[in-house]
Amino acid sequence: MRLLALSLLLAGALAKAAEPVEEILVTGDASVVERQHGVAAVSVVDEEVLELVRQNHIYEIMVRVPGVWISRGSGQEHLTAIRSPVLTGAGACGEFLFLENSVPIRPVGFCNVNNLFELNTEQAAALEVLRGPGGALFGGNAVHGVINAVTHLDHAPWRISVEGGSYEYGQVRLSGAQESDLGRVVLDAHATHTDGYRHDTGYDQQKLNLGLIGPIAGWQVHTLVSATNLDQDTGGFVPGFQAYKDGQLRKTNPNPEAFRDAWAVRLTSEWSKALSEDRELVLTPYVRRSKMKFLQHFLPGQPLEKNDQTSAGLIGTLSGANGALDWRAGGHLEWADGGLSQFQDGPTEGSAFLQETRPAGLHYDYEVRSLMAAAFYDLDWGITPTLALVHGLRLEWLNYDYENHGLVGNTRDDGTECGFGGCLYTRPADREDDFTNVAGRLGLEWTATEGMTLYAQLGSGFRPPQATELYRLQSGQNVADLDSERAWSIELGARRNGSALDLELTLFAERSDDVILRDAEGFNISDGKTESYGTEFSVAWAVSEAHSFDLAGTYARHQYAFDRDAARGERIEDGNDVDTAPRWIGSAHWRYEIRPQLVSELEWVYLDDYYLNAANTASYDGHQVVNWRATWQINARLRTFARVLNVFDRKYADRADFAFGSYRYFPAMPRQVYLGFEYSYQENP
Repeated sequence: MRLLALSLLLAGALAKAAEPVEEILVTGDASVVERQHGVAAVSVVDEEVLELVRQNHIYEIMVRVPGVWISRGSGQEHLTAIRSPVLTGAGACGEFLFLENSVPIRPVGFCNVNNLFELNTEQAAALEVLRGPGGALFGGNAVHGVINAVTHLDHAPWRISVEGGSYEYGQVRLSGAQESDLGRVVLDAHATHTDGYRHDTGYDQQKLNLGLIGPIAGWQVHTLVSATNLDQDTGGFVPGFQAYKDGQLRKTNPNPEAFRDAWAVRLTSEWSKALSEDRELVLTPYVRRSKMKFLQHFLPGQPLEKNDQTSAGLIGTLSGANGALDWRAGGHLEWADGGLSQFQDGPTEGSAFLQETRPAGLHYDYEVRSLMAAAFYDLDWGITPTLALVHGLRLEWLNYDYENHGLVGNTRDDGTECGFGGCLYTRPADREDDFTNVAGRLGLEWTATEGMTLYAQLGSGFRPPQATELYRLQSGQNVADLDSERAWSIELGARRNGSALDLELTLFAERSDDVILRDAEGFNISDGKTESYGTEFSVAWAVSEAHSFDLAGTYARHQYAFDRDAARGERIEDGNDVDTAPRWIGSAHWRYEIRPQLVSELEWVYLDDYYLNAANTASYDGHQVVNWRATWQINARLRTFARVLNVFDRKYADRADFAFGSYRYFPAMPRQVYLGFEYSYQENP
């Protein structure tokens, strides 16, 4: 009822706004696809697919992209894998870079493992995924891949939709564009509520993109305000071997007290200007602010974490063409101020060791100011009409200025010592750290025949240690002497674009050095190594005007390339598979256009079995899931849509884990049904 009332209010407010809009041409760097010059593994999910899927969770759209697995957690929580295992740990989120119109949504060094819920991926004009190291173009954190959400420049007509479904799910969406004296105003907004399938796992979420587009003093300007808010009751792991198969146990939540409250706001303004027929200047200033608090229900003592960041920056690029040479060069300057506190309200339950080493009170309270400066260039040289060479380089410097607001050392917050050798939580003294990194790429693209291209690329990426890895220490480690992680890759690719059949195949091999992990002493170290190789493929086949098939798949091996006694008593051995790294992942789609106004799609999703620990002694069997979606344009103004997820009501796990000597899972939801309607204020063409 709340969502229905909101939709009626929005409808009344916009009834007078349904006026035609005129086209405004905006150039700039919102998309990352053209910057690759055809020499990279890039997938694009367009608006039509996003509208059909109408994701409840980012996992549901990313199953269509080869090489990508977004492991679903509770509510909107997730872990990311792009041409990699699903990575965990304090700074593992720094392996991937998330962009909005090509601007990072977080400062370097301040990633969050659930960053994708800060993007309005549900209402994007397109989602672009770059697989493999992207450091030469995007800098720090683009180690294994990049996800870019491209926002709308226009909407026609104004639209409002209402959707309801299983477990009290409800959503209202609003989108449209309106001309004003200042330029074109473009709006995408939605609000979602659900009670959740498991006990105490509901959430309320709101997202907004508000853009203003138009000329100012000879510049084309695209200013965007993005805001997200999440109020979530969080479910913890359900323990026990194959607990996700138990019809009653899978509904439970061992941590009903857990929650996550988070919000983020960003303001970006892209200014582009043609300096001549073959020169363009683009300046993009931005400001960002985010804040989060959540109960760490997965830790003994369940401390409360609060973190925030305020940041601002400027990206400037100059691009042009000189005959067969297209070039782009620029710089990036960014300032950030972030903080983190961790406080435990009561005593830890459990053994005497846990009670003594994890005391109540303040564990961490620090602030980190950072400054990042980078310079880069990218070249595309047409050696012949069918052969092109691509080269890029980025030099990046990052400084952290860390200030501890608590007592130095691993004492309790009153200065007394813990038993059993000291408290677990260590607070280092004030310090500064600097990191300088270089990333490059070199590639060739050959147009073999019309519609058929081949490419080869050498690329590299890096990520400096995240602030949490440097200053949130444990077990008496007073200084984390960490290096930046670095990755090198080689890939070979082939693409065929035809009138009825599109094919893409990529072969890759990658090595990562100075991987940051926690060793058996609880120390953060950076001497890990991993190796990966595999193939990614996609097929799009239009069998007829009514029937089409899509297939996306990956086979990959991700292995440790070193020996080490790691945290929690695990033994890492050279040649073992990295945990949570299924070798096969894939999806297939059958689209049936029953008539031009009525479309049905059947989806099959496959996830191979995978190991749950570094010793490769515990595993999850994998799963297969079938989903169905449809949309029907009833008339020129009214459309209805429906979805049935997990059609055959399979019992499986969104995420499986093995820790503290026990299996534990996030059980997947059973069959769900969703139905919605969309009303357009102008007739659809």
